[in-house]
Amino acid sequence: MPDPLRLAREFMQHLPYVQALGMTLTDVTEGRAEVMMAYDPRLVGDPASGVLHGGAISALMDTASGAAVMSHPAATMATATLDLRIDYMRPATPGQRIIARAECYHVTRSIAFIRVTATDEDETRPVATGTGTFTLERPAA
Repeated sequence: MPDPLRLAREFMQHLPYVQALGMTLTDVTEGRAEVMMAYDPRLVGDPASGVLHGGAISALMDTASGAAVMSHPAATMATATLDLRIDYMRPATPGQRIIARAECYHVTRSIAFIRVTATDEDETRPVATGTGTFTLERPAA
């Protein structure tokens, strides 16, 4: 049986886009993951304001969610995003890191359900929140 926490760490280490976007797994426990992305001017979506592009933030939230699924006690060998709904609440503050905190709160035989929140340094006001579903790929019997 694979170690779910080890799977989540390896998941993060082996994705090229994770390195390209500067994501770091900062915390992982059973069914929860926290991933940080430092502010990078290359990821700005609005040069006039310096606000990060929503696509970079959604990639961060998706990655944290996948790591949360893989760290769940019912984890499987692999997962993939089926659906991820993100509501943007406000622009991220230019120059500040973004942290996504995801929780895998329910697992069925083939689907995992997540909640995720992204914040900048003002953790009382989310930048974005999301919910989603992920596949659970079971090893062949």
